[in-house]
Amino acid sequence: MNIKIITADSGKQIKQFVDFPYTLYKNNKYWVPPIKSDEIKSLTAKYNPAFEFCDVQLWLAIVNEKVVGRIAGIINHRYIDKTGQKIARFSRLEFIDDREVSEKLLLTAEEWAKKNGMTGIDGPLGFTNLDHQAMLIEGFEHLPSIGSEYHQPYYREHIEALGYTKEMDWVEFRITMTDSVLEKSERVAQSVMERYNLKVLNFATTSELKPYGRQLFEVMDQAFGDLFSYVPFTEKLIDFYVDKYIPLLNPRFVKIVVDQEGMMVAFIVGLPSLSEAFQKAKGSLFPFGFYHLIKAYRHPKVMDLLLTGIHPKAQGMGYVALLMAELQRTSIANGIKFTETTGIIENNHKAIQMWKNFDHIQHKRKRCFIKMF
Repeated sequence: MNIKIITADSGKQIKQFVDFPYTLYKNNKYWVPPIKSDEIKSLTAKYNPAFEFCDVQLWLAIVNEKVVGRIAGIINHRYIDKTGQKIARFSRLEFIDDREVSEKLLLTAEEWAKKNGMTGIDGPLGFTNLDHQAMLIEGFEHLPSIGSEYHQPYYREHIEALGYTKEMDWVEFRITMTDSVLEKSERVAQSVMERYNLKVLNFATTSELKPYGRQLFEVMDQAFGDLFSYVPFTEKLIDFYVDKYIPLLNPRFVKIVVDQEGMMVAFIVGLPSLSEAFQKAKGSLFPFGFYHLIKAYRHPKVMDLLLTGIHPKAQGMGYVALLMAELQRTSIANGIKFTETTGIIENNHKAIQMWKNFDHIQHKRKRCFIKMF
């Protein structure tokens, strides 16, 4: 094939970049499409504050004027400063099942990284840990949450053939909620609340929740700072993500723990699964996307567990049991039986062991690959 690799710089080309997966995954019942306008904003310096500390380049693979693949290159200078390793990232890699296409895309990103002084490249990773990260390698028969990823099963073979090896895995669980588990969690939760003089904050409206957005990100930085690929959030990024994600949340499924001084020490963010609603919305909230989201909110079947954060001074003290008891109570009251976790880094043994204490299956695995030059 006569494959052309072009940079996607114009508004039209960025739209092509965002649109391509909608063709690639057409009629795939497991792929959950993002909202196109959000993706375009994430890839545009005017809107995404991560461009202030990231060098970014987008490429399209073209055959006969038709897009057959895409890839983004990211050099995250804040992460390089944190780790001391000059490793670029590839992101949003998608391609048809053709070795020449995947090779040209990845080699293009590699050459760009080398020219910018990098000694290796890893991915898929995004701008931050709230962006797209890792590639699905197990669990293709399961619907992902809107906070996770889905990929074509042939991707792994293509990438490994080009010399990429495993750097880190994430695992995901499906938890079955039962009354007996709730009773046990509530006993532990009551003990923890009394011992440490804690208070759980519950929310009924988005306006009640939004003022806690900044504190939530501060706790996240403390809790996740040492984890693989994590980059602390700037003030502008916090504002960007608060505006992007808080309106999507159902505040009833967000629980915050504060200490006796009123400071946030832990949080958990659940969300009635919007995966099927996003599939029906087909990348747009207008004119009918909002209808599908509202229906999913009102008649939830599955809850997605998006984030859990415990301040380091409170870790190992039972706060997770307290958060889960509160979230389980809300879930069961709304007729939700199953909870889907998003990716948990495989060396986060405490978090993994916690979910293994529940009635669970570990059904998905995602991977970050690396190649040194």
